[in-house]
Amino acid sequence: MSITETVETAVACFEAGAGAIHAHVRDETGGHVLDKDLYQALLSELNAALPQMQVQITTEAVGKYTPEDQRKLVQELRPSMVSIAVREMLPDDDIDTAAEFYSWALKEGISVQHILYSAEDLDRFFELVENGSIPGITHQVLLVLGRYADNQESAPEDLHPFLDRLKARRSDHEIDWGVCAFGHRETECLVYAIENGGKARVGFENGLWNRDGAVAKDNADRVRDLVSALEEKNISVL
Repeated sequence: MSITETVETAVACFEAGAGAIHAHVRDETGGHVLDKDLYQALLSELNAALPQMQVQITTEAVGKYTPEDQRKLVQELRPSMVSIAVREMLPDDDIDTAAEFYSWALKEGISVQHILYSAEDLDRFFELVENGSIPGITHQVLLVLGRYADNQESAPEDLHPFLDRLKARRSDHEIDWGVCAFGHRETECLVYAIENGGKARVGFENGLWNRDGAVAKDNADRVRDLVSALEEKNISVL
């Protein structure tokens, strides 16, 4: 919840096998905020404690932040990596403003991971790439299996509609994709994604349970559970 706790978690997760951290900052009540100063403090602390770990901030709207709020955070903070949901950045089809922002981020060397909540989101993403609204040749996307809802339980087959579209798209664009999943089968879903050429985001934001059904001790425990599952299939995490 605090910056100190987040740094300690990052160190533990890195030691467990994670290569990057997707980080949120929180206010004094524990609420999610898009606060430049808090993020700057977190980035500084993480760089001092763990310079070899990649750090991605989030612009998640949580129903209260506008696309302008999201863009302002990134433009003022200039992080090296950021996650942005396509449907949150373009809720009203304000393509020109978003296109200017994405072009600026590319020129600044800011790596944007586009969050896609459905196969339809992926279709729209490809349209934005093809018409130049999202510039560049290489793109990072995070495919969300299921959705943020009470008692959501993701399953490996939730990846199939995304994979169908990824395989159907033949272009010069390179798609570096990853997956996050919800609920008790999170580890199983992530292993399936990696087996199919993707990457994985794991942790308490999406589920509390290891594959044996037990509640994980912490985020590092979730990383160890995924690493163990991969090693059993002779898949290296390096």
